[in-house]
Amino acid sequence: MRLQVIGDPVLHSKSPLLHAAMLAELGLDIPYTAHVVRRGELPQYLSWAKENGVAGFNATMPHKEDLIPLLDEIHPAAQAVGAVNTVCLRGGKWVGFNTDGGGAVAALREDLGMDPAGLTITLLGAGGAAKAVALALSQAGAERIFVCNRTLSRAEALCAHDPLGHLVPADFSSGTLRRLAERSRLLVNCTSLGMEGCPDRFEDFGFLDALPANAGVFDLIYHPAETELLDRARRRGLGTLNGLPMLVNQAVLALEHFLDRPLDRPAMAAAAASALEGKHP
Repeated sequence: MRLQVIGDPVLHSKSPLLHAAMLAELGLDIPYTAHVVRRGELPQYLSWAKENGVAGFNATMPHKEDLIPLLDEIHPAAQAVGAVNTVCLRGGKWVGFNTDGGGAVAALREDLGMDPAGLTITLLGAGGAAKAVALALSQAGAERIFVCNRTLSRAEALCAHDPLGHLVPADFSSGTLRRLAERSRLLVNCTSLGMEGCPDRFEDFGFLDALPANAGVFDLIYHPAETELLDRARRRGLGTLNGLPMLVNQAVLALEHFLDRPLDRPAMAAAAASALEGKHP
């Protein structure tokens, strides 16, 4: 049995580090490696993986959506998002899951101390990560989630996937962000704004001043560890959280799928977090 993470590029992925730490904590000698799979090569990879002892794999760009029609079964949550990031071989069949949303909710609860239930949330972005997180927040009981995107039609398309009706599309203008922030206990950035290497930046951060004093700001970006958004939010006394706890928690959920059994999630998360900090043996 072996596990992998596939993508292109993928050799920079932290998944092998995280999973190696968790598997070591469990006393399991199961290799987990990064494997470059280019766009268009998924059918060949799935055949190769089945023949070469790959019991499961994580998927990153550009494969999260392209895998959907190639798998034998799709978990309902992944079907709703339209993307998978975890695939397991069960009874000779490839089964797809999405752990991004669950990882985000777990990070909010455990690392920011905020339960989404009953909250009004402003969420920035309408891409794949935004969709997974927004739908998970809705399922977790958020009262209202404003999905803000520069292209309003993309926000509208995302919101249409929520059967609970908690998602509301909005534009990305400064005025709109300020108005929605006033009503929100949590702001979640699912865009690439502030990511290292991204040339684009927020036009202004005035919406942070509109957030209530007890609000939190969650940026899915973890490189750099503190984006300008989080730096400015922290300086304003707001609670802040970067994307590392989400990365850790979604890896824990993925490993549960790979092993097909529940794990001691706090212990697994601690082992993975220690590995990220360079403390794991």
